[in-house]
Amino acid sequence: MRVLHVIPSVSERSGGPATAIVPMCRALQEQGIEVTIASTNDGLPQINTNSAVEFKGMAARFFPVQLGGSFKYSPELARWLKKNVKTFDVVHIHAVFNHSPVAAARACRASRVPYVVRPLGTLDPWSMKQKSLRKRLFWEVSAKNMLQRAAAVHYTTLSEKEATETFLGLNHGRVIALGVDANGTEHTAQTTNRLAPGAEAAGPYVLALSRLHPKKALDVLIDAFISVNKDPWRLVIAGDGPADYVAFLKQKARRSERITFTGWVEGEQKDALFRGASLFALPSRQENFGFGVLEAMARGVPALVSSQVDL
Repeated sequence: MRVLHVIPSVSERSGGPATAIVPMCRALQEQGIEVTIASTNDGLPQINTNSAVEFKGMAARFFPVQLGGSFKYSPELARWLKKNVKTFDVVHIHAVFNHSPVAAARACRASRVPYVVRPLGTLDPWSMKQKSLRKRLFWEVSAKNMLQRAAAVHYTTLSEKEATETFLGLNHGRVIALGVDANGTEHTAQTTNRLAPGAEAAGPYVLALSRLHPKKALDVLIDAFISVNKDPWRLVIAGDGPADYVAFLKQKARRSERITFTGWVEGEQKDALFRGASLFALPSRQENFGFGVLEAMARGVPALVSSQVDL
C-alpha cells in the first residue's frame, strides 16, 4: 500500500504538526506501508526541491514556496500532485487553510483517489473566530467542499471532533491520537548536560516549550509564575515566534529575574530541557492535542495544562 502525506511545512518551527508527522509516518513504515511526504521548503532552505530526497528516514519531495507566510502558495507542488497523486492508494492531508491541502484534495478528486484530512484544530470554534472573515470566505470557497468530500476527517481527540462537527455540521470524523517515537525519548548520557544557553542555572524549573504564539497564553503563565514565585524555582520559556509578541512576553517577564527565554531549541538541547524540567506547562487558550505535553510525559515529566488543551 502506498500512502502520500501532504503538509504545508515540516519545519519544526511551524509547530506541533510538523513534529507529529514524523513518528506517524515511521509507524506506518513499520507496518510495511510505503510512505512519501510532499511539502514545501518553508523553513528548510537547505532542502533540495523538485526531486526525491530522504527526510528523517522517509521518502519525501519538497517544492519551493512562491508566496510564503501562512498560505504557502506553491504551484510546483500543485502540478506534481496533479500528475502523481494517482500512483498512491490514499492521501493523508494535514491542514486546511493553506494552498497544499486544497491542491491535494483537488488532485485526489480528479484522479478518484480517496483522501483523509487532518484539520490540526483549525476548524475548532475558537480557531475559526481568529481572522474570522478570511476563514469564513476560505471555508465557503474551498475548505467546505474539501472536508465534505473527504473519505474521513482525522481528529486527534474526541473533544476536537465533537466541537468541530457541532460547529460546522460535519459527520464523518474519526479519532486517532498522535504518538511519540519511543526511540526519541530514551535517555542517553550525551544529552544529560546540554541545556540551552540561559537555562543552566541550578534549581527546579517549570518548562514552557512551544511556538511563542498568543494562543499559547504564555502571558498568563508569566503572570501566574510571578505571583507565586519562590526560590529556587525558575520558569524557562523555549521557542520562537513573531518578534512583536516575543518582545511583549519579555517585557512582561522583566518583573522577575527567574524567568529565562532560551530561544529556539531542537535536538539534544530540547531533550535536555525536557529531562531537566520538574514541570511542563501548556496553558493554551485552544489546543486540539498538545504534542509537547505528550513529549514531556513520555520522558516522565508531569504536565500542567489548561482546560482548553483537548489532550
